[in-house]
Amino acid sequence: MMAPNGARHSKADHPALPMTDDEMVESARLGQAAGADGIHLHLRDSAGKHLIDADRYKALLDRLASEVPGMYLQVTSEAAGLYSAQEQRDMMKALRPAHVSVALREMVCSPVDWADARDFYHWAADNGVEIQHILYSPDEVASFVDALNADHIPGHHHLIQLVRGTYVDGAKGANDLVDYLVQLDRAEKHSFDWMLCAFGHGETASLAEAARLGGKARAGFENSFWNADGRLAVDNAERIQEVDAALRGVGLLQP
Repeated sequence: MMAPNGARHSKADHPALPMTDDEMVESARLGQAAGADGIHLHLRDSAGKHLIDADRYKALLDRLASEVPGMYLQVTSEAAGLYSAQEQRDMMKALRPAHVSVALREMVCSPVDWADARDFYHWAADNGVEIQHILYSPDEVASFVDALNADHIPGHHHLIQLVRGTYVDGAKGANDLVDYLVQLDRAEKHSFDWMLCAFGHGETASLAEAARLGGKARAGFENSFWNADGRLAVDNAERIQEVDAALRGVGLLQP
């Protein structure tokens, strides 16, 4: 999956970062040609600020369905410090996307949030909205597994996005991937389709490690501008090409 822009970077960080819908469509087209099977979508407003908006998403999804047929199209519900959990849920209920990423820590900031969160997770399952649960640390994976075992989140097979590192520190101080995965072993009667994204210069190596451990990969300028040799990537397609080659090298993808 390609994540071409995210909520926080701008063209000051990299001139090839896609900001407009036209640029996102072009980035998706080039990314698909480079080997990406899916794209993680972030909207920006006219000032370049992060935006979640059902109508704008719908228009972009319609364009992408035509321009990149067969590509997995996933919207984000990310708050980015701008939206409440209720505003996020309202957007998702208005859009009813086929695929959306949702951070557990944004839906459940404290135990009292579980009533609304549980209602939302069950609404999504009942309405064909496939959630990829974003988990930022081994502790969050543990909390997610506790929620599954307590039947707060419906279903027995779950999509997960694991996150290594941060915008601020890159891969510095990042948790080992196995520390995330060991928590999943505590889940009772559940299976997982998990993906990794990793910040900083070590993105390619981290994603190759995920492939060796049975996971999938999300790559692109949301998390890193850097190729494995330390060079700044020209664009998202170059990051996809390098990661695609790395995944083939460990046998995740066939030639």
